[in-house]
Amino acid sequence: MEAIKIQKVVNKDGEIRMTGLPFKKGQRIELILLTDPLSEESTKATARTMLNSGIVGLWKDRPIDDSVEFARQLRKDAQTRKN
Repeated sequence: MEAIKIQKVVNKDGEIRMTGLPFKKGQRIELILLTDPLSEESTKATARTMLNSGIVGLWKDRPIDDSVEFARQLRKDAQTRKN
């Protein structure tokens, strides 16, 4: 099976137009549509959405005295961890 990646922007709700595809009449194909994870809607983050996400304050109850050193140790542990 061959995969062909074509990126399009939806200009009208519920419609996509594609031309110039390398398929012949009668050829069977399977079409899978995926949304772009980096699309504008998925990257919108406001202060309110961040506060409501549960991310802010996630580690507030952990005994972290020096956040820089703590982050450094997390990175070191991740790099030396065996999967």
